[in-house]
Amino acid sequence: MHKTSAWPLALIYTALIVFASLFPFDGWRAQGIDPLVFLLARLPPPYWTGFDVVTNAAGYAPLGFLLVLGMLRSGWGRGAVLLATVVGALLSLSLEFLQIYLPRRVPSNLDLLLNIGGTLAGALSAALLERLGALDRWSDFRSRWFVSDASGGMVLLALWPMAQLFPAAVPFGLGQVLERLEAALIALLADTPFLDWLPLREAALDPLSPSGELLCVTLGLLIPCLLGYCVIRQMGRRALFSLGVVVVGVVLTALSAALSWGPVHAWEWMSLPVRVGVWGALALALLLVALPRRACAAVLLLALAWHLALLNQAPTSAYFAQTLQIWEQGRFIRFYGLGQWLGWLWPYATLLYVLLRVSRRDAQT
Repeated sequence: MHKTSAWPLALIYTALIVFASLFPFDGWRAQGIDPLVFLLARLPPPYWTGFDVVTNAAGYAPLGFLLVLGMLRSGWGRGAVLLATVVGALLSLSLEFLQIYLPRRVPSNLDLLLNIGGTLAGALSAALLERLGALDRWSDFRSRWFVSDASGGMVLLALWPMAQLFPAAVPFGLGQVLERLEAALIALLADTPFLDWLPLREAALDPLSPSGELLCVTLGLLIPCLLGYCVIRQMGRRALFSLGVVVVGVVLTALSAALSWGPVHAWEWMSLPVRVGVWGALALALLLVALPRRACAAVLLLALAWHLALLNQAPTSAYFAQTLQIWEQGRFIRFYGLGQWLGWLWPYATLLYVLLRVSRRDAQT
């Protein structure tokens, strides 16, 4: 048996599938249709597209891979592929069944078959890699690069690129929730006496200055680097990791801009403050490579607190509402709520993880 991040990743990925399949979670009602009618519909359905085929198959492949990987690394290899495929099939069937109660979602037997096929493909890939010895090589790589209790940090690091796909008001500015939280509370407490108890701001939020935007970009890229330093052993590997974080962050932010406004606008977010912030984050990350892991966690706490305070003292961009409308439409409905919630919650989950790590008496330096 080996320590593995596969189980927490599989659990999180299952939650992401549920979220993406049932978003936007509103308008639930019985429509007078047999919930299982989609199982007997003709194939292929008249509304399918190539995009749907790819996303439904590819969307479940990581689930099958992670489930089999977790079973194999836990010493339970017999029937792992079959069991993972059954789990994927039951999950997909349950979600397709629930979609018939959501007016904006359409259940499909083709989706069900593609989900099962994707799960099976991912499961077979994990089994094949295990047979070829690739998983043992991964275990060796992990033991060389990461500390033994790195699972939580590795899960958070794996989710960070996904959180970058939903456009942020400030590049790499995850966790900007105060304005939306206030609006949600006001709507929830409307027409109740509790609304008078809600402490409301008397002054409007001030937009970030260029220096404030520069600082937010710097901290936003420095935070995942510091998180990696908390679980990575050696200085040289930390330096390589920080370079990879910056490259991945920049590429995914450009991809997000291209998906939202078109390929010609992929790099318009790269203003002068952003460029300086990116280089500043890389320089700071390289300067901190020799910091002990416990000290990295302490610096990470300060960076998270500062970053979230700056972001939540500023309003969202004027273009943000337009972005939401674009991502709510068409094919982006599968990713809109998922990416947005990841962007909102990732810094706070990281904050909780680092607080728990710093509070441990046996934390290594």
